[in-house]
Amino acid sequence: MSANPTAKGRHTAATIRAAKGGTPLVSLTAYTTPMARWADPHCDVVLVGDSVGMVIHGLPSTLGVTMEMMILHAQAVERGLERALMVVDMPFGSYEESPAQAFRNAARIMAETGAGAVKLEGGTAMAPTIGFLTARGIPVMAHIGLTPQSVHAFGGYGVQGRGEAAARVLEDAGAVAEAGAFSVVLEKIPESLARTVTGAVPIPTIGIGASPACDGQVLVTDDMLGVFGAFQPKFVKRYAALGQDAEAAIATYAEEVRARRFPGPEHVFADTAPEKRP
Repeated sequence: MSANPTAKGRHTAATIRAAKGGTPLVSLTAYTTPMARWADPHCDVVLVGDSVGMVIHGLPSTLGVTMEMMILHAQAVERGLERALMVVDMPFGSYEESPAQAFRNAARIMAETGAGAVKLEGGTAMAPTIGFLTARGIPVMAHIGLTPQSVHAFGGYGVQGRGEAAARVLEDAGAVAEAGAFSVVLEKIPESLARTVTGAVPIPTIGIGASPACDGQVLVTDDMLGVFGAFQPKFVKRYAALGQDAEAAIATYAEEVRARRFPGPEHVFADTAPEKRP
């Protein structure tokens, strides 16, 4: 089945979980109100990702993202949503210390932004925290496989779950599902493993670099629109080249200003207002 909104027309963690095995779930990131408005009619989930640190703030990784940054951008995104479930990433350092720390920060995010769920990275090790949050009314989307906040521990952004490491990813998936996560992001794992995990857990799997075997897909919107051009992972398909278009438009504007072709007559105000005809 497909994901059906509630009677009020808004997706919730429950409607997303109920879509397991049906029409693939569609998810994209958003960090601003206009981006949220563009995504909302087409997406089941809009993720306010900690990728905002790299895409919007120019940070070298997600590790420098703060709670204040996530809350500010989530507030902007919520203003642009009517239909999609808004999930907000918990930034690095905001939940790893203890379940109590995670609850305080997750509760703050939800109270200050109107989020319908939070997302945190980690498998078996974070299962007790996920259980703690869900038992206290906070829906959690899990994230396993390549977890960018642990990039230094992984030694880079390589594919996870190959060979013997597949068992760890499968164990992580089972642990977060049992702990109460309503869905789980699978990042940068082989297709065969994604298929195995998707068949093994009762919650939807959302793939990013994890093949069409998943119950849904997520991409960073700026990547798929060709806005963020720093690098292009193998799993990203560019659906537009807005960055190139924007640069070309800016270059044309600069040329016209320097040549005094802009502003033109149609952009200039006369000394007197034109007479209004009856």
